[in-house]
Amino acid sequence: MAVASAPRSRPHWPVWASLVLATLAGLIGWWWIGRPVALPDAPSSRIACVSYAPYRRPGETPYDPTTFISPERIDADLRALSQRFDCVRTYSQGQGLAAVPSIARRYGMQVLMGIWLGRDPTANAQEIAKGIATAKENAQVLRGVIVGNEVLLRGELAPETLAGYVRQVRAAIPASVPVTYADVWEFWLRYPRVADAVDYLTIHILPYWEDEPVPPEHAVRHVAQVYAQMQRAFPGKRVMIGETGWPSAGRPRRAARATLVNEARYLREFLGYAAKVHMPYNVIEAFDQPWKRAQEGTVGGYWGIFDVDARPKFAMTGPVVEEPRWWWGWIAGALGALLFGLAGGSRSWRGAGGLALAGFASGTALAWQGRQMVHACRGLLEWGVSIAACVAALATVLWLARGLARRLAGREAGPSAPAWLSLGWLFALAWYDLLLVFDGRYRDFPLGLFVLPCAGYALAAWLDPRPARPSLEHCLLAGLLPALGTLVVVQEVGLNLTAWLWLGLNLALAIPVVAAWGQRIRLRPQQP
Repeated sequence: MAVASAPRSRPHWPVWASLVLATLAGLIGWWWIGRPVALPDAPSSRIACVSYAPYRRPGETPYDPTTFISPERIDADLRALSQRFDCVRTYSQGQGLAAVPSIARRYGMQVLMGIWLGRDPTANAQEIAKGIATAKENAQVLRGVIVGNEVLLRGELAPETLAGYVRQVRAAIPASVPVTYADVWEFWLRYPRVADAVDYLTIHILPYWEDEPVPPEHAVRHVAQVYAQMQRAFPGKRVMIGETGWPSAGRPRRAARATLVNEARYLREFLGYAAKVHMPYNVIEAFDQPWKRAQEGTVGGYWGIFDVDARPKFAMTGPVVEEPRWWWGWIAGALGALLFGLAGGSRSWRGAGGLALAGFASGTALAWQGRQMVHACRGLLEWGVSIAACVAALATVLWLARGLARRLAGREAGPSAPAWLSLGWLFALAWYDLLLVFDGRYRDFPLGLFVLPCAGYALAAWLDPRPARPSLEHCLLAGLLPALGTLVVVQEVGLNLTAWLWLGLNLALAIPVVAAWGQRIRLRPQQP
């Protein structure tokens, strides 16, 4: 019976190159988001109108009927907003917001007053009655009354029913107050007869949320094209942009990245364009809204010009910094290098060097994931699950790094990581792949979490001359990962760099399993 010879050990330089590149990526990546980015200045720090929703404290949401915003809070908000804005837009009459027009009068502000509509005709009737009463009492401060917001987009009312509500309000309030309806611009084109019921059109143009997302460098041009298209489609009707803006955090959509720098860039460029063409507009929105993360993922909570503590997120002139505390990433890397060095206990300079590089790269990656968690996590459960996942990733890569250091030092790697651990990470990555493929519109890419086990297993497999035979479950999941990762890239039409990096992690975890299966087949003893 002939037996195949033992495989030769592989060279170490690819591992060293990978560790150095990972360390440089951590160093440069954190420095990159901390550098000042030069942007065009806005024509003025004053903005014509802004969406105002006061639900920024923990647990506050417009979907909770017990939520009530006191007049004192509204007064404090409008007093602060009056320093930057001439007008605020509201969306409903309930939960204390009917007091906005009377309070806005104190500070010389105007109001685009909203009346919320939905499926429930009883609730609609109550909202309309309250809106009519508020409009009659505060007609002199109302820039307009918006009857319904994106109710056609949500499919909650028929166009004819909506038009009837608009006409009801039009007939009941003073003629000096114009009446309109607000929706995404495509729905005005889909239901053009609604325009017959309004005094002017209020359209929403959000380049990030378009079916084909528009990157920030082309966003204002897109707004200008849509605005001109709507004016042509509805001659004789004034057109106002009722919502436009950009998110400062969340998942990228194709080439449209949700970052603070891009939010500042879009807003400054849009304000410059609006000033040139004298276009009526309203920016979404005044304050970040944590409650929106439940409906729209991380990105939903970060459309504000101010954060939840009413602090401006960026200036209207001068450079903008994405992450002022970027140096925390370097500190996390140094702590990771120290932890790996102490836990690895290698006396060889090769082993110690490998541990230091692996620890620094792991620390910067976990810090990146931590920054994402700060934006995304909404409660104790999400924080608990996210922290547990990070601890598991750190423990996994630490185990793998110790074996890696021993091999770099020319010694045996010692006991290999248990098979159930790698199977767990294969399953976790495949499960999240499925979520991204079938329900990924609002999901973040947890690159900082998965890069640890994916890169760790890939490097450990490279130096393992005789890998253990993978189970059938390992092989099935490893065969699934590249296909799912590719689908994520295809859904982003190849324009999302984050999706490509995600595909790389899928390949890094899958290829060693497939290679080990093939190697065990080749090394199987030949039958006489």
